[in-house]
Amino acid sequence: MTVLASALDTGGPDYRAHRAAMLDKLAALDAEHAKALAGGGEKYTARHRARGKLLARERIELLVDPDSPFLELSPLAAWGSASPEYTVGASLVTGIGVVEGVECLITANDPTVRGGASNPWTLKKALRANEIAFANRLPVISLVESGGADLPSQKEIFIPGGALFRDLTRLSAAGIPTVAVVFGNSTAGGAYVPGMSDHAVMIKERSKVFLGGPPLVKMATGEESDDESLGGAEMHARTSGLADHYAVDETDAIRQARRIVARLNHRKAHPDPLTGEPPKYDEDELLGIVPGDLKTPFDPREVIARIVDGSDFDEFKPLYGPSLVTGWASLHGYPVGVLANAQGVLFGPESQKAAQFIQLANQRDVPLLFLHNTTGYMVGKEYEQSGIIKHGAMMINAVSNSRVPHLSVLMGASYGAGHYGMCGRAYDPRFLFAWPSAKSAVMGPQQLAGVLSIVARASAVAKGQPYDDEADAGLRALVEAQIESESLPMFLSGRLYDDGVIDPRDTRTVLGLCLSAIHTAPVEGARGGFGVFRM
Repeated sequence: MTVLASALDTGGPDYRAHRAAMLDKLAALDAEHAKALAGGGEKYTARHRARGKLLARERIELLVDPDSPFLELSPLAAWGSASPEYTVGASLVTGIGVVEGVECLITANDPTVRGGASNPWTLKKALRANEIAFANRLPVISLVESGGADLPSQKEIFIPGGALFRDLTRLSAAGIPTVAVVFGNSTAGGAYVPGMSDHAVMIKERSKVFLGGPPLVKMATGEESDDESLGGAEMHARTSGLADHYAVDETDAIRQARRIVARLNHRKAHPDPLTGEPPKYDEDELLGIVPGDLKTPFDPREVIARIVDGSDFDEFKPLYGPSLVTGWASLHGYPVGVLANAQGVLFGPESQKAAQFIQLANQRDVPLLFLHNTTGYMVGKEYEQSGIIKHGAMMINAVSNSRVPHLSVLMGASYGAGHYGMCGRAYDPRFLFAWPSAKSAVMGPQQLAGVLSIVARASAVAKGQPYDDEADAGLRALVEAQIESESLPMFLSGRLYDDGVIDPRDTRTVLGLCLSAIHTAPVEGARGGFGVFRM
């Protein structure tokens, strides 16, 4: 074993300051997560319970195997959105849980938020869930109770929303099972969720599935009808044939869903590995590694030592391109290749080193873990002349065409094209999470504001006009504040640019759950299938 040595001084003032700053950020994060857990609030939660119904997360808890973990995804979706009507969480719970020993992608409408109606953020969150299911071949279980599209925002939902139903058919065509359990309304376009799922469970006197409810039918055809005869569970079980299973109540419906999964004969592409040895260092110490000021560098090996099995890490090219740490490890028994930013800036050697390492991982069919703390690729005349563009392009080329699964964790800064080279959201990592300390933008707030100031000053000079330094200072302060707020993890998570903001102490567990899900599908690397490298 090559056990990483730790130089972290847990009794020092820097560590204590970093830890205090992280705990403050975690307290703020917990407050925002609480908003998602609250759903539509006490009034609508009480009304829902008065009808004898379970809440969305209670349904999930009954569905998954006892004492098994549930990895919730995108819990802050819609955070900071322009409309206050779009509740944090986007009226949908998504995540990965184990049902009858099978890892499944689970979605559950939250009917305490506008009856579970889908707004634009609900749609984006659901599409991301389907993307995860497809990439990792995870069966999809939809716990449905929704009034369909939120009509005032239909212009942002109707046209792109058809992808939800397309996804269900494509999942089925790919041999990935889909199950819908209808707990209440599943109307209009929402009726196609059970309609296009492989298996549909409906509940006596609760499920209501129709393209148009009684008022719409009356307006369109003049026909008088009621909910039960038009779209009730018994009608669909006896007459239309849409319901495959007829449940007497919610608990029975969940029991039947579990039995469906038990009979799927769905197997992982790879057997689960032996349990990995825990790290040699305390995961609680992850709280004190990242400085509050991201301009201050930190050694990512301190993070690696606290998340990989046995703190055992074989570093690749340790003396070359030292601003990027690369090497081999295992995490909960799964092999991983790790790329972690050390000093923030990526130079030419780091980019070449990364490209070679990514190719090696693809030859070995080893997933890659990217740990972000980068301000981007180095700028300046010397570096431009030495070929930083072609070297950065080489790294981005390798990331783009790599076929092994990628996992990304934003620990600190993730700015500029460095975000791309380290497999940011646009490069399709299987999962991407952020720590509360992370920031991501085209560049740092001060740098961006400074660039705008320089451009404005040059424009004034070119026009022969005086430059207002006082107005410039005010503008720079305004821009810095805006970019700072837009680069924070909760803002980015609200826009689904990550799959969740996590407590650093949970990193090993979260990554282990993700690696297990990833290995449900075959892990096969690219063998020479890369674009042209500029040498």
